[in-house]
Amino acid sequence: MFHGNARGSTGGPGGRRASTGAARRPGRRTVPLAAASAVLAVSMVAIGAASSASPAPKAGSGSTLTVADVAPFTGTDAALGPTYLVSCDAATSAINSAGGVLGHQLGCKEVDTRGDPADAVPAVRQMYASTSNLVLVIGCTSDEAASVVPIINAEKTVAFCMTGQSEFDHTHFTYFYRLVPPDLEESYAMIAIAHYMKHYKRVALAFGNDIGSQTFVGPAISAIKKAGEQLVANETLDLSATTFRTEAEKIIAAKPDVILTEALGPAEAAFLSELKQLNGNKVIPVIGTSATISPDWYKSVAAAVGASTLSSNFLADNLVVETNGPAYAAFSKALLAEKGKVGNSGNFSTYLTAPGAVHLYDGINLAALAMIEAKSTTPSVYRPFIQKIGNGVAGATVVYSFVQGAAALKAGKQIRYEGPGGPTNFDSYHDSTGIFQVDKYGTSGQVSVVANIPTAELRALSS
Repeated sequence: MFHGNARGSTGGPGGRRASTGAARRPGRRTVPLAAASAVLAVSMVAIGAASSASPAPKAGSGSTLTVADVAPFTGTDAALGPTYLVSCDAATSAINSAGGVLGHQLGCKEVDTRGDPADAVPAVRQMYASTSNLVLVIGCTSDEAASVVPIINAEKTVAFCMTGQSEFDHTHFTYFYRLVPPDLEESYAMIAIAHYMKHYKRVALAFGNDIGSQTFVGPAISAIKKAGEQLVANETLDLSATTFRTEAEKIIAAKPDVILTEALGPAEAAFLSELKQLNGNKVIPVIGTSATISPDWYKSVAAAVGASTLSSNFLADNLVVETNGPAYAAFSKALLAEKGKVGNSGNFSTYLTAPGAVHLYDGINLAALAMIEAKSTTPSVYRPFIQKIGNGVAGATVVYSFVQGAAALKAGKQIRYEGPGGPTNFDSYHDSTGIFQVDKYGTSGQVSVVANIPTAELRALSS
């Protein structure tokens, strides 16, 4: 899961974005992972409903096509949705500047799930009731994916989701696509950093009590054992809490060499600040998930423990992304054009390596190019062309942006799209994941790549 800074929506028929969803419920509860799995099991009945769902109506000539960002905009994971809107605004603005898709412009719409399956279902149903020309869904994080993906699939809407839950590793949803790895693979990457790169022996875990964060814990414990390391502490951080003294004291007493963590919102900053204070003003080294590569996360944690301290004691896994070349040039131009439109988000350039921004930009471009090749904006019609354009066919021309792809298709060429997230290789479950890298922060929040994680190391921890 990935995050950024919240911003207000602008909307109405002529606006770029609109929001939907009821007012936030008081006393929001965090839904455990087991409950989310149960929701998926129950919701699986909706798969069969896909055959009877009506296909999306054909968009009228010149109408605006809607890309819905289904993700938390309020609640403890409220920073997730806005990050995806940065990417959506960047991708759709670039597409619109290039003439749009089949005579249509694209616009982005907020759909607030509040990070809770119980809230997500009515929000998504309201989205379908109130949205014209809905052609694509992005977002659907681990917080709500188990409850909403069956609905989205039954409605025959293409969705590029940011969930890493293992429930989707071997469950086939026709309209579900994923450009990010399962959480278990990311857990292996974190242990690989600890074991092979840093040679740590004693490991502590400190993950938030939200669904997405807790999915890392089980695979991490398994990988720690396979690496021959010792799990000395495993603390769950209540994201609604304001103090973590008890958890910090237990971890300090366990004397770990490193702490593996993901806790979104203000919890991470509060936890690491208290940990530093209780540990004689010393920071225990930290390895974070890719969700911690975000200007919002950096800004809050650096303020709590100090920018130089964080830079010296922090690493994170991340999917390898392009940092130069034609795909990066097009992406960075589109994304940096959004700077100043998203509020005070710290070092904006961090979005250039944030997986949520990178891979959803790619997903939107893949969908838009698929529409052009299919000569249709109806998801059930253009969907098969996503894999064709992503994986490529023999003799396909490699394109690095929507502009290049649209021009090549107009010229009658077969194309393979390769964006800033690198080449795609969709499998039968529509998963396409790359290799991992190790990132760190500089003292001003800039992200640099320390190393790549060899595939052999990941396999050794997963076998």
